[in-house]
Amino acid sequence: MSAKIIDGNAIGKQVREELRAEVADMRSRGIVPGLTVVLVGDDPASQVYVRMKGKAADELGMKSGTIRLPADTTEADLLALIDRLNADRAVHGILIQLPLPKHMNSQKVLLRMNPDKDVDGFHPVSVGRLVIGDRTGFRPCTPAGVQELIVRSGVDPRGQHLVVVGRSLIVGRPVANIFLQDAPGANATVTICHTKTRDLTAITRQGDILVVAAGRPEVVRGDQIKPGAVVIDVGVNRVEDTTKEKGYRLVGDVKFSEAVEVASLITPVPGGVGPMTIALLMKNTVQAARQLSA
Repeated sequence: MSAKIIDGNAIGKQVREELRAEVADMRSRGIVPGLTVVLVGDDPASQVYVRMKGKAADELGMKSGTIRLPADTTEADLLALIDRLNADRAVHGILIQLPLPKHMNSQKVLLRMNPDKDVDGFHPVSVGRLVIGDRTGFRPCTPAGVQELIVRSGVDPRGQHLVVVGRSLIVGRPVANIFLQDAPGANATVTICHTKTRDLTAITRQGDILVVAAGRPEVVRGDQIKPGAVVIDVGVNRVEDTTKEKGYRLVGDVKFSEAVEVASLITPVPGGVGPMTIALLMKNTVQAARQLSA
């Protein structure tokens, strides 16, 4: 058996096309969803992500802006900027690009944001809204993208055993909370595995749906997967490969060559979960504009 590949690029395009129509409708009523990204410092990866987010917003007809601050910006100045963005009625979504310089307290900075503009879904109020099932809150983009991939691939999680490998605040725990909800596209029975889990394989092999966000390259092998399972690989890791021009290749947290022979559906790396993250950021921004303009 060889698994069907879940095409994150194609599904992400579906989400964006739906948003394009909604943005056009909002614009006809005088509402232009606005996203402002704040980048502190010159981290190369962060600069790439910020450009991609701005381009995606522009393509959808949204208003996008990027505020670039030097790495030696004081925390007080960043907090003052957030206060101004909170008060700006044309800004519906605020995203503080992480990581921040070491002299800043990331949690303090995130707490300063108006949770009604927290389109990344990391504010404690957003986390609380997710846990209690309040859909006015914003779900973190990558976990929400995981749900979109599963549901749009024709898989109903209702009653299925969903196993998550990883318990981070960014992916593992939000994924578990999303699929525990009594809501369409959820209602799964959820187990979370982590570094202290005993006999990991015994648990992962129970998963009808296996979501792997362990942060370690190819840590889940084919013999750890239940035959016919749906496998969602959230990881993106660089591993040395002298046969490649750049000297490395990208792999996930799942050994793809083995898993593809066991699973029924599987996401590749790259081209799986990655494209969904920005698509869901745009979706959260449109939601913020809709709610703030109501």
